[in-house]
Amino acid sequence: MRRPIVAAFGAAILAFSQSACVGSENAASAGGVDKVSYLTAVGAFGRESYVWVAKEKGYFAEAGIDVQILSGAGTTENLALLAAGKAQFAACDLSAVMVMLGAGDLRQDVRAVAAIQQRTLNSITTVSSTGIAAPRDLSGRTIGGVAGGAPWLLFPAYAKLADVDARSVTWLPSPAANLPKLLAAGKVDGIGQFVVARSSVEKVAGGRSVVVLPYSDVLSDLYGNALITSTKTLDGDPELVRRFSTALLAGLAYAVDHPEEAGQILHKHVPAQDPVIAADELRLMRPYVRLDGRIGTFDPGRVARAVAILRSTGVVKGALEPADVVSFEAVPAAGGVR
Repeated sequence: MRRPIVAAFGAAILAFSQSACVGSENAASAGGVDKVSYLTAVGAFGRESYVWVAKEKGYFAEAGIDVQILSGAGTTENLALLAAGKAQFAACDLSAVMVMLGAGDLRQDVRAVAAIQQRTLNSITTVSSTGIAAPRDLSGRTIGGVAGGAPWLLFPAYAKLADVDARSVTWLPSPAANLPKLLAAGKVDGIGQFVVARSSVEKVAGGRSVVVLPYSDVLSDLYGNALITSTKTLDGDPELVRRFSTALLAGLAYAVDHPEEAGQILHKHVPAQDPVIAADELRLMRPYVRLDGRIGTFDPGRVARAVAILRSTGVVKGALEPADVVSFEAVPAAGGVR
């Protein structure tokens, strides 16, 4: 048996033995260590730092996992890489996953196994000089976003409930790292961005006042990012999925409780990232991560309501059941991680 990651995860980790690792299609021949690849949701920002924290703190090693961390490029690309077997795990916006599954894409290929944020972080972010102060001000504007990313995919649902004509809004595709620069240069009126990125946008915008229009104001039942895996990995090695989820959630819990240290850990592994801004993102993210003190859990009723909201706004097409989205038997046990 391996020693526990931390006290809160002891019971889960002690349930796994080294023999569970041996024989996995991902396992190295020596020592029974599983080698896996993980895709961040988008880039290597502070809000993604928990995976580096889990690696730095030894949580993955204690769970018998050697993880390669890859920079993700949005839900659409991440899901395609998972389905193709190019990675075993990824962070993806759960609502964007629903959009793709509802369209019939990847229905048999991917499932969510843990919630990273209990509420959606998506927003339209702008600066006060654009005159955008409320959703109604978005009509006729140009918004920058990651093609295939969650803010873009979910905008029609947000616009409908916020009484905005989505057809009047033009979206300009851009890599995530360039979005604040486009906004600062006046090339777009707003950007699809996470609410926790306020500090990084302010820095690029030269200290100008930033205005954030959270999607959660009108889409209150939507989850944020979730840990996604392929059904091939889930069916082939469910114990690997549980060990990975447990280690990742340990890193998430530590990161939001120790944002300054987590920011430094991210900076160590990704020197281009500002540790102060990373810490600020984690502080802003903390209330989105815990639900009644729990981390990682899904409520089947909320998942069903989220699907219903997205279907009612026309964003999700076709029939979609909660079990098509989340593998509830693989989610952390009732009570969740604290």
